[in-house]
Amino acid sequence: MIGVYNYTVILTYISLASAMTGIVFVCGMCGQMPSPTYAIVCLMISGLCDMFDGKVARTKKNRTEDEKKFGIQIDSLCDVICFGVLPSVIGYSIGLNTPVDLPVLILFPLCAVIRLAYFNVSEESRQKKTEELRKVYEGMPVTGTALIFPLVYSFRKDMGEYFVTVYGIVMLIVAIAFITRFKVKKPQMKTMIIFIGIGFLEFLWLMYKSRHSG
Repeated sequence: MIGVYNYTVILTYISLASAMTGIVFVCGMCGQMPSPTYAIVCLMISGLCDMFDGKVARTKKNRTEDEKKFGIQIDSLCDVICFGVLPSVIGYSIGLNTPVDLPVLILFPLCAVIRLAYFNVSEESRQKKTEELRKVYEGMPVTGTALIFPLVYSFRKDMGEYFVTVYGIVMLIVAIAFITRFKVKKPQMKTMIIFIGIGFLEFLWLMYKSRHSG
C-alpha cells in the first residue's frame, strides 16, 4: 500500500481518528442526540497527539527524505480536519447556522489551510538550509484551538444566550491569528508539560460544568 505506516506517524493518524469521532458525535451517533461536549473532548485529544507526533517521528534516526516530507504533509493534512474543520462543525452544531454565520464557518478552516500550506512551504525550504529544529512559528499554531475552544465551551451555561455569539467571535479572532505575521516561540518540553496540565484542568472543569449543568 502507498503511504507510511510505521510508528512515526501513528499519533498523527490517531489525532485524525479522534477528530472524525468528534464530527460523528456532533452529527449524532447511532441515532443519538448530537453531543458537542464529546466533540470538544475529541478536539483536546487531537491536540495532545499533535503535541508529540513530531517528537516521536524524530526518534527514528534512519528516516528517509521521503518519509520526512511525508510526515510534514500528513501532519498538516490531518491538522486541517482536527483544528480547522472540527471547531467549525462544533460551531455549526451549537447555533452558528444562519446565513450571517456562514462567512465565519468558511473563513476559519480557510485560514487554517492557508497557514498550514505556508508552514509546509517554509519548513521544506528551511530544512534544505539547515538541520536545526525550528525555534519559532509564524502566526498562531492551529493546535492552539485544542486549548482555546474547550475553555470557551466550558462557560457555555454561564454565558447563556451570548455563548453562540462569543464562540463565533473567538472563531474569527483565532482565524485572523492563524494568518497574521507574528512570531511565536516553539514550546519546549517544560512548556508542553504546562500546556498538558492546563488541558487536563480544562478537561476536569468541562466535565464538572457538564455534570452540574444537567
